[in-house]
Amino acid sequence: MLKKIRMNQAKDYVGQTVLIGAWVANKRSSGKIAFLQLRDGAAYFQGIVVKSDVPEEVFEIAKSLTQETAVYVTGVVQEDTRSKLGYELLVTGLEVIGESQEYPITPKEHGTDFLMDHRHLWLRSSKQHAIMQIRNAIIYASYEFFDQNGFIKFDSPILSGNAAENTTELFETDYFGDPAFLSQSGQLYLEAGAMAFGPVFDFGPVFRAEK
Repeated sequence: MLKKIRMNQAKDYVGQTVLIGAWVANKRSSGKIAFLQLRDGAAYFQGIVVKSDVPEEVFEIAKSLTQETAVYVTGVVQEDTRSKLGYELLVTGLEVIGESQEYPITPKEHGTDFLMDHRHLWLRSSKQHAIMQIRNAIIYASYEFFDQNGFIKFDSPILSGNAAENTTELFETDYFGDPAFLSQSGQLYLEAGAMAFGPVFDFGPVFRAEK
């Protein structure tokens, strides 16, 4: 049975045949080779499909793939010093899981409003992918710092009946007939938590009604 991996595990499977679930970010092909730019959520990587090494139907699938089509890719992991990841996949098999008919972000450059309206797709771009990875690393490092220094994670509520700061910046909603507000700050709850636990920290979301 094939081992299913994510591409950030590639270093442990050099020379082995593996299975990876991925999306097609881009592709280019010549008469004999197709180069697939693939994304599995963990990394971007290249899949190489050599016409003479695969069944004809596999090469035809590779040539016809559209952007953001979901695929299962079977192949041999090999080192590639030219790529950022350091590894690539020599493809031996392709299975289309879900074909992408149209990808609205691709045809041209778009403004921020359009991209925010299509945020679920914009997140798939290499820039947004990098931003989220950096954000994740910063959050993880912050949690690690506070943990190593004896702080306790404290979750302040998102809905609150209190205004922590300026009342003109509150998002108000109805809570079973009573007014409630999206939290501007977790500080009031952190102050109570600090009196119970000592050093505390909070990474809860906060909201300001600012234009």
